[in-house]
Amino acid sequence: MTDINLGPAFSLPSGFRFREVSNLTAPRAVASSTPSLGPLAAFAGTFKGHGFNTIFRPDSTATPTPLPVPVTGSDNVLELNLTLETLSFSPSLGSVPNRGSGAQADIFLNGVPYLQTISDVTVPSQPVGIHFEPGLWLAVPTTTDPTEGATVARMASIPHGTTVEAQGTSFAIAGKPTIAPVDITPFVTGDPAHKITFASQTATDDKTPRIPQNLAPFITAGTITQAMLTDPNTLLRNHIASQTITSTTVISVSSDPASPLFGGGTDNIAFLLGDATATKPNAQTLKMEAVFWIETVEFTIEVPVYEPGQPPLVVRAQTGAEGQPVPEFLVNPPIRITEPRPITVQATQIQYSQQVFLNFNNLTWPHVSVATLVPASPIPVPPSAWT
Repeated sequence: MTDINLGPAFSLPSGFRFREVSNLTAPRAVASSTPSLGPLAAFAGTFKGHGFNTIFRPDSTATPTPLPVPVTGSDNVLELNLTLETLSFSPSLGSVPNRGSGAQADIFLNGVPYLQTISDVTVPSQPVGIHFEPGLWLAVPTTTDPTEGATVARMASIPHGTTVEAQGTSFAIAGKPTIAPVDITPFVTGDPAHKITFASQTATDDKTPRIPQNLAPFITAGTITQAMLTDPNTLLRNHIASQTITSTTVISVSSDPASPLFGGGTDNIAFLLGDATATKPNAQTLKMEAVFWIETVEFTIEVPVYEPGQPPLVVRAQTGAEGQPVPEFLVNPPIRITEPRPITVQATQIQYSQQVFLNFNNLTWPHVSVATLVPASPIPVPPSAWT
């Protein structure tokens, strides 16, 4: 992907505010205050980090994927990506009126626009853009028709020809999250228990339809392992294993949420749906579900010798593992620092695990993406850090 300047399009124009359209004769009620964003309040600014992406994709005989060791007779290729990601959030929309009907009163939403871009950095010297997603996160208040508590929704557009609307709930816990395993194994469409394992899921098999085909260098480096193929969420658990996490907000959304929630769904362009008479989609997006963990992480930074009046310092946090995304902190001590001094600071960290289920060749193929993201800009250290 080429660099695209979306600043003017992605930012709200100056003075733009959602509000009631003027009715001079009988103005209707408006929200008395800006609706709460709830857990979405943490989605502010820009986050960057690393992740891992797995996707089985069709391999047509008309346009076969070239591989170092040719493989014949396969209708799919497993693509693995080590990723570099940027997730940017715009300021919230404010009060967005949704009009009720009958006994249901009007409700007022709030939302956070976002832009997600992901590049493949499996070969660091050859980064390749693989994902571009503008969208909206919405905070939906409690309603009486339907009878549902407060929910959140994610509306996403993907340039392969799919739009997704996923809805769900959130909750907060103390400490680290419990991150359940996720499985990339395809299954017979309509029968999730009937799994079909492919040779490309064996990391040491270097003659299988997979990109990269030979994983030996990655296994040696520890960047792509059998554990990650078996369960991509391994990467997330490994990342937080040595971290001090004081609290976590968990957001779970699905395009086909479990009862009592309902709503949401996916839409695809004609090419993805394929020939209706042949009932053979090219790669129909059937469902998307995702879990986001918004974590408050404690870090230790070492502040060097400092004289008041010097320019502020930018100090990187210490980290527990090679290659982890690390936040930076903007340090402006109100006192003289005569020798290096460690202090404890906090940062918001976003982790997510997402599954998109694709249908082709009579199977449903889980497309799994995971990542850990930290603030892209230095985080100001509050005055309380020095007391």
